[in-house]
Amino acid sequence: MEITLETVVFYFLAVFITVCSILTVTTRRMVRSATYLLFTLFGTAGIYFLLGYTFLGSVQIMVYAGGIVVLYVFSILLTSGEGDRTIDKLKRSKLMAGLGATVGGAIIVLFITLKHKFIVTTDLAPLEINIKTIGHSMLSSDKYGYLLPFEAVSILLLACIVGGLVIARKR
Repeated sequence: MEITLETVVFYFLAVFITVCSILTVTTRRMVRSATYLLFTLFGTAGIYFLLGYTFLGSVQIMVYAGGIVVLYVFSILLTSGEGDRTIDKLKRSKLMAGLGATVGGAIIVLFITLKHKFIVTTDLAPLEINIKTIGHSMLSSDKYGYLLPFEAVSILLLACIVGGLVIARKR
């Protein structure tokens, strides 16, 4: 196997995403956890750009890294202080259950990876679809359009913002 720049960048992004994901769930400070989540989302966008999916990488940065993480930080800072810590100690049963679920998931992933017959492809050119086509298919009201779920999620996010403001006003 020849080591190319793409391979090195892929492995760097994979390690970066893995480390940031672990730090997201293990850190005790909530704002740091949201920051590590932001780094994880940026790394995922880097993988999309590496694969040649520029539209998907741009959406990852604008929607998730830009909007959702800002909403998380906004909600955290409205409902609690910046220095708030999560629960200091976990019960032993919860720790063992989490460890068991992690080991079980790793065994399943390892089994699937070893038993799968991977096919070598020679044509690795990315297929880029026009952004106008993506927009029309996503926000159409046709059979496979996503206009109704898009509007439902926007109303849900608006309700979350209003709920955060209500909680903040009670203090």
